[in-house]
Order: sequence, then C-alpha cells, then structure tokens
Amino acid sequence: MTLHLLKLCVGADSIADLEDYQARKRGQPVHVTRMVPRRAEDLLDGGSLYWVIKGQIAARQGLEAIEPFTDSDGIGRCRLVLDRAIVRVRPRPFRAFQGWRYLAPEDCPPDLTSQDAAEMPEALRSELAALGLL
Repeated sequence: MTLHLLKLCVGADSIADLEDYQARKRGQPVHVTRMVPRRAEDLLDGGSLYWVIKGQIAARQGLEAIEPFTDSDGIGRCRLVLDRAIVRVRPRPFRAFQGWRYLAPEDCPPDLTSQDAAEMPEALRSELAALGLL
C-alpha cells in the first residue's frame, strides 16, 4: 500500500527557495532526518515527501530510496533520497509539527496542472487557496 511522508521545509519561504537550495547541491536531492521510517516499504511503493512551506502543504517530491546511516558523531540518521522533480500541489493549510508524519493517499492534496494555476505566482496561489478559491 502506497504511503507518503509530510515534512516541514525549514528555512524555505517558497517553493522557489526549495528549488534554488536543491539546485545548488550537487547530485541527487536528499533530505536527512533523525528517525528511520518504519513503513519504508510502503513509502517506496510510489510514495512522495510532501513539503509544508509557510504553513501550507505546497509541493512534493517522489521518494526513491531510504538509507539509514551513522553520522560522524555516531548518531543514527536516515537519508531520504528524492526525485529531482518538485511537483506543485494544490495548497492546503497545515500547522507546524516536529519531525515528519505519514500521509495516506486519500489525504494528499492533488497535483497542480497548468489548468489549475501551476504557472501562477506562488504567493497568489497561496492567497487564493486561503480564500477557498483554488
């Protein structure tokens, strides 16, 4: 059964910030977290990492691998290997939380298509979503 992760995108004020950050890094995009997801098999069965940016679920990236490792301080960590494509989703409010959360497929916001305003400026898209117009 496919399952997704929901994570705060700390330090990014927009999807463009996330894209810029990942573009500056060489190689495959990864996100390092402290805990290893217990349901890794379900996450790797077509799952994505959904990013919460400025209080809204705003984008997602496909999960390609989950790699537990030990850092230089001897602390267990987990590397989430992400697809390069950042897919915009229909913005949906979500309050802050620590760590990550599992997200069932039926709870995921739909991807934006060009007809849904994927090309619209992010600030306008967020405002329209907050007003219930998107």
